[in-house]
Amino acid sequence: MTKKLTVAQATIEFLKNQYVRRDNIENKFFAGCFGIFGHGNVVGLGEALKENLDFKYYQTRNEQAMVHTAAAYAKMKNRMQTFVCTTSIGPGATNMITAAASATINRIPVLLIPGDFFSKRSASPLLQQTEHSYTQDMSANDCFKPISKYWDRINRPEQLISSLLEAMRVLTSPSETGTVTIAMPHDVQAEAYDFPNEFFEKRVWYIPRMTPDNFLLKKSIDIIKKSKKPMIVAGGGVIYSEAEDELKDLVENTGIPVAETFAGKGSMHYKHPLNLGALGATGTKGANLIAKDADLVIGIGTRYGDFMSASKTAWQNPDVKFININVKEFDAFKQSAIPLQGDAKKTINLLNNNLKEFNTSNDYLDKIKKHCIEWDKIVDEVYKTVDENNPVQSEYIGALNEFIDDNDVIVCAAGSAPGDLHKLWRTKNSKGFHLEYGNSCMGYEIPGGLGVKMADTDREVYVICGDASYLMLPSDIITTIQEGYKITIILINNEGYASIGGLSNSVGGEGFGTHFKYRNPKTGQLDGDFLPVDLAKNAESLGAIVYKPKGIKEFSNALKKAKNNDTTTVVYVDTIRDRKMDGYAYSWWEVPVPEVSKSKKVQKVRVEYEKGKKQQKNYIKPS
Repeated sequence: MTKKLTVAQATIEFLKNQYVRRDNIENKFFAGCFGIFGHGNVVGLGEALKENLDFKYYQTRNEQAMVHTAAAYAKMKNRMQTFVCTTSIGPGATNMITAAASATINRIPVLLIPGDFFSKRSASPLLQQTEHSYTQDMSANDCFKPISKYWDRINRPEQLISSLLEAMRVLTSPSETGTVTIAMPHDVQAEAYDFPNEFFEKRVWYIPRMTPDNFLLKKSIDIIKKSKKPMIVAGGGVIYSEAEDELKDLVENTGIPVAETFAGKGSMHYKHPLNLGALGATGTKGANLIAKDADLVIGIGTRYGDFMSASKTAWQNPDVKFININVKEFDAFKQSAIPLQGDAKKTINLLNNNLKEFNTSNDYLDKIKKHCIEWDKIVDEVYKTVDENNPVQSEYIGALNEFIDDNDVIVCAAGSAPGDLHKLWRTKNSKGFHLEYGNSCMGYEIPGGLGVKMADTDREVYVICGDASYLMLPSDIITTIQEGYKITIILINNEGYASIGGLSNSVGGEGFGTHFKYRNPKTGQLDGDFLPVDLAKNAESLGAIVYKPKGIKEFSNALKKAKNNDTTTVVYVDTIRDRKMDGYAYSWWEVPVPEVSKSKKVQKVRVEYEKGKKQQKNYIKPS
């Protein structure tokens, strides 16, 4: 039996019948569709969505933003549910590329369905079609190929069947997930075909919990038992696997301390005496000191990004070994590790069952606990208000951290705030800390906050956003109001690109091109007066309630008001550009410095850069 549907109608009919199942919990995989319509999708997918009201359509204001929202939602759902995103051909499609890259880098499933050129080429060149003199089989959508985990173009209706099945295989794969792009030509979307009925039957995709190879597991257990200074690096895979309790058991049973990546922060409660907190360039003093001398590193669900590895200077012990627990083979083999390719929850359990008699020494435990106590005192000092009239960013973070409830969520992505949050934020649950730091994408914050709120409406969502990042994508404040998903935005006015300005200063660049200033007619440079931009008024014009507190006391009062509001609220604060947060103990991050420069500052920094380079390790010694 068959059902005659257009390609667009068949697509939506298929997608709304896709389910995932893990640990006896089953749910629909797609929560709906974000879209902005143009001539490339309005009469195809637009008509199909209008027909299928049980597959909810959400109107957004920016194509990049809607992919960020979908990714944030999927991350909050531990990759067990996501959204479809559809756009027209041309700029609508290419606007999604930045966010698509972020999703793939962060291993988050999103499905993109951009419109495409006419497959029949009957009206070429189309409005918004990119032409090439050497081929007629390429469009702007080919740009998605390097940043998609699966890519296809539907040139004939019958191709849809195999393409969507492959798309679902990748989207639901714990190891291969990321952005999936299905380009749909205008004309093919509207073309009808007799699709087999079984294509539209309910289909459940089972998410497996794989276990690692027995030989490699035994080898890993032997190495752990022989270690004297082991440590665990908890990455996002701990949380996606829902292995927080298993990790806690392993840590408490063995005395092996934990350090956290950006994605893994919250794997354990910040107060746990064996949680050293953030690791690497934005790490805590204790985590970095323990890492320096570690003889064994057990990476769980991490891809070893340069921030958390301090650009491969974090582990200085010449005999250090690595064991990696990861569902993705590519990540499991990093650092010449013993690759325990498998699900974090299952694999940690296996380690636990085989390490009953193992414990780190009392001296080692005492050292770790002292580091944790010392760091808690450091955070207390950093959170203290020094000058009520001129608060710095860390003081605002402290006031917010002390105000929010245990179940609330902080969202951030770019600038200096992620580094401060990684070090300072006191995480109390695994979903309370939501950072997009694989791509550190400016503009993610507000649409990301929307996605988090949509995923769990019972939590208050607080978005920290600098002025430069806000200017990238403020438009979906409107969507939060339209759909009734209230978020609270802490909008920090730095009068420019403060984070990159600080980096520029640190390498002798003197903050060139990072202030929001007029061009000075005398110098010809952008070093005149500051621009008279009022982002508070901008947010208000988009429908948000806006407060402009002065000082920490007023800021805390504004947070109380915001919590009682039922619509999106912006708390707009000024801070001095210098964030006054230094790195702690072996927190180097590689930023190449010019080898030749007229600047004495640059020359001096180059010397320090070369010292840092000498500390880098290849980690190629077999574990």
